[in-house]
Amino acid sequence: MRREEFLSHKIDWVTVLSYGLMVLWGWLNIYSATYDENQSIFDLSLNSGRQMMFIITSSILILAILIIDMRFYETFAYVIWGAVLFLLLLVPFVGKEVGGNRAWLGVGSFGVQPSEFAKFATALAVAKYIGSVGFRMDNLRNQAILFAMIFAPIALILLQKDYGTAMVFVIFILVFYREGMSPFLILVGLGVAIIFILTLLVTNNWILYGIIGVVWAIVIFINRRKKIKRWAIITVGALVLVGTITSVEFIFNNLLEPHHQKRVMVLINPDLDQLGAGYHVYQSKVAIGSGGFFGKGFLDGEQTKLKFVPEQYTDFIFCTIGEEQGWIGSLFIIALFITLLLRVTFLAERQKNKFARVYGYSVACIFFFHFATNIAMTIGLFPVIGIPLPFFSYGGSSLWGFTMLLFILLKLDAHRMHVLQRI
Repeated sequence: MRREEFLSHKIDWVTVLSYGLMVLWGWLNIYSATYDENQSIFDLSLNSGRQMMFIITSSILILAILIIDMRFYETFAYVIWGAVLFLLLLVPFVGKEVGGNRAWLGVGSFGVQPSEFAKFATALAVAKYIGSVGFRMDNLRNQAILFAMIFAPIALILLQKDYGTAMVFVIFILVFYREGMSPFLILVGLGVAIIFILTLLVTNNWILYGIIGVVWAIVIFINRRKKIKRWAIITVGALVLVGTITSVEFIFNNLLEPHHQKRVMVLINPDLDQLGAGYHVYQSKVAIGSGGFFGKGFLDGEQTKLKFVPEQYTDFIFCTIGEEQGWIGSLFIIALFITLLLRVTFLAERQKNKFARVYGYSVACIFFFHFATNIAMTIGLFPVIGIPLPFFSYGGSSLWGFTMLLFILLKLDAHRMHVLQRI
């Protein structure tokens, strides 16, 4: 093995240490969330014992990722993406149902969730396409292909009724923006989300129509000296928002499942149905709030011990942190995630070719979406959609997927000096 292939002196140890700290801290919190004083943390009949096995297998994955030649990830990006899409296509037909969703492939008690691997696979495919010779982001054909790349896994995951995971792929729009796409789509997307919520809150839609009309007129006036194309784009954006208002009732009543409808209504009115659809969020806020400043101490969370919060070891693992480690522990977790996000962004920006840079920004955006959405969900600022907290929530597929996502970037970064020029 050549010296340059030996990565111990080139790997970004700040990121590796952040990863290790998160994984171990998450493991301890999983044990606390399912604590049984008569059983050990290593007991394989407990979720903590099984998570330990997932951590060990993740270590094997890391070794494999670092050993494989760096060119493999770019060369076979489309093949990996296509293989994962095939697995997603199989799920509705031969998958098994867990927690109300048919999103797993496996036999008996062992199963994997292909949607977790679709994240790094899509990141590789998007990076491969944007990094191809002659690529231009202002080309409509290129934009159409990129959107097709992210909507393909979205469509297949929606067949599994896993709306939370499907939403993750929308975050790739930020990557496209970083690579030169107009911010128009992002602004319209934010506008659609805001208008959707406002339409549910406001009884008279004509108020919203009037607001959009006034804003449209002001923006057109400000851009009165611009070309007709700019006017057309602004008008299309306004029409999209008007269409959103008109279609909200249909989308809400016909496309969303009843339990998703209730979750949206609970977000709007937190006091609604605290013993039903709002139970998760209400108990989550009680658990986090009861921790106070310093927390109740490891294994001493009363809300956690009495299992008031369902699925606390998976999507609601942050409740355990808030109750047992308090405001201080929660702040440290948030600081740790922000550190990781900043470090990954730094790694992405220092890459010498487009493929590695785009992949790095994809990693940063995916982690940001999961981190921000999961914590917002547990404190009632976002609907409950089943999004795990990276490296903390229980689950083999989740841990393996996030590990592969991160360490492929570290592999590419370790070899960045082998790239002769920046493109």
